[in-house]
Amino acid sequence: MRVGVLPRGRALIRADSGVGTLDRPIASIEVAYLIHATEDEGKVESCLVEMLGVPFIPEKDELQGHFGNPIVRARIHLTGDEANAVFGSIISTLPSGVRREVAVSLEAHLDEHMALYLRLDKQRLVGGSVALGDDDAVRIKIKPRLHSMRGGAREYFLGRLGGG
Repeated sequence: MRVGVLPRGRALIRADSGVGTLDRPIASIEVAYLIHATEDEGKVESCLVEMLGVPFIPEKDELQGHFGNPIVRARIHLTGDEANAVFGSIISTLPSGVRREVAVSLEAHLDEHMALYLRLDKQRLVGGSVALGDDDAVRIKIKPRLHSMRGGAREYFLGRLGGG
């Protein structure tokens, strides 16, 4: 597993609303994660704002864990220009080793609709680094706008990951 340092103090990306749909290959991005009672919700959200490059207000559901402990399920849904700007921010935040790892195993990260799934280790993200992870992960679903991609979504994602 490759780990990279999350750049600090990066400026927020502002989406340009004047771009046509053919110039926006990403239809939507969904980011979902859990916040346990022992975690600092503000710290997790601050790290995600830095990685995504845009401020957000997540949808939240309050859940109860196995032993009655409170858990918050948070979800962010972005579309249009904002989703495309965030995709660029996510790709630039991923260390080259992580991008290479995803590119090599791309088929395992794509669903039948060519949506790209990334699962990032939430604890490492809060600690200032970016790594793939399955346990306690920040789940990112990147849904492509297939009709605007020359060569298809697979080739587009490989190119952006540096593996194509």
